[in-house]
Amino acid sequence: MPNDSFTPGVVPGRLEPETYQEQFSDLHPPLDAHEALVAADRCYFCHDAPCITACPTEIDIPLFIRQIATGTPDAAAKTILTQNIMGGMCARVCPTEELCEQACVRELAEGKPVLIGQLQRYATDHLQQQDIHPFSRAPSTGQKVAVVGAGPAGLSCAHRLAMLGHDVVVYDARPKAGGLNEYGIATYKTTDGFAQAEVDWLLKIGGIEIHYGKALGPDLSLDALRDGFDAVFLGMGLGGVNALGVAGDGKEGVLDAVNFIADLRQASDVASVPVGRDVVVIGGGMTAVDAAVQAKLLGALNVTLVYRRGRDRMNASVFEQDLAAAKGVRIVTHAVPTAVLGNGAVREIEFAYVDAAMQPTGQTLRLAADQVFKAIGQTFAGDGMPALENGKIKVDAAGRTALEGVWAGGDCASGGDDLTVTAVAEGRDAALDIHAHLTGKAG
Repeated sequence: MPNDSFTPGVVPGRLEPETYQEQFSDLHPPLDAHEALVAADRCYFCHDAPCITACPTEIDIPLFIRQIATGTPDAAAKTILTQNIMGGMCARVCPTEELCEQACVRELAEGKPVLIGQLQRYATDHLQQQDIHPFSRAPSTGQKVAVVGAGPAGLSCAHRLAMLGHDVVVYDARPKAGGLNEYGIATYKTTDGFAQAEVDWLLKIGGIEIHYGKALGPDLSLDALRDGFDAVFLGMGLGGVNALGVAGDGKEGVLDAVNFIADLRQASDVASVPVGRDVVVIGGGMTAVDAAVQAKLLGALNVTLVYRRGRDRMNASVFEQDLAAAKGVRIVTHAVPTAVLGNGAVREIEFAYVDAAMQPTGQTLRLAADQVFKAIGQTFAGDGMPALENGKIKVDAAGRTALEGVWAGGDCASGGDDLTVTAVAEGRDAALDIHAHLTGKAG
């Protein structure tokens, strides 16, 4: 939670109290029933729909949109959730503009895709608000699986395993489940406690037990899990944050963007979260944009996002970049930090401009800053892990690691993009492979 001792100039409550509710309201208000029918009517219901291929969880998008169009949103929700049990959250945070909607035939023909993400939210919300869980457990297999990490990958894996009749014990280092869905996504993208509501709904399948405050290493050993369970799935994400590696990067006011976002998500009142007058965010991904936009929404006067390459190389989508610009965030590209300046606390940060080959141009930039957020990537933290590849746990296409009986998925594993929807797909697919292995049906 926010610290009560602030750097001078970094204070809470910069705005009028009534302003915060408006600032942090739902980024995309939900469609009502009429709007959903109008949006669904635009779908061509393609036979070989490119939107399905573009979806990491391979949801049958034309089918669920047709189900909405015919007045059966709960059936649409089941179509979605069969492939993606966290379809409600993915509808809110997935970069649909770069995935399914970019592939939409309407987008290619008219530059205006079917509102796939918002229709997915309409269907899943309709089902979950009725407190309906559309799946039931298979007969018990008598086998137990340990899942480390209650984020998108771990919960997706746990749900599919429970549905297949296995008993699942989930361990998570934090006091709440959800992983990045709970702690790492901008408040305006998932309002009204949706992340926890989705977790509670998911657990209604039964057969899943969660233990909080249990981290692999300090509290759990992988060897003990392997001995005590029939299989183990690792989905604990990335625990470390890359350092700036420049002079002065330890000064007061130089913070991790992920912690800033987590503080906002866990604050009972966002107005209590301190923010500076002059904020600099370093990075080019979704975390950087989320931190920059929210700093602006909290009342920071000047917010600058600085990235070492061009905007075309930013991991944040064009939509996210445009959102930041629309909220008043200045985006500076082709600049790398060289020094953090100030007497104890940060007062300025200096950058060197670089060319496309990352070579210095000789030009520099100095920005006033009383708060600097690092969003330059996270690193895998853990000892005694399976073999690593490029700093993450090495897995095959089914999520198997080099250790017998151990699978991994999500951000901690090598392979796909660091997206919620990708983590859900990897957790689901690993669960299917674990099931095949435990039931003797593995290929």
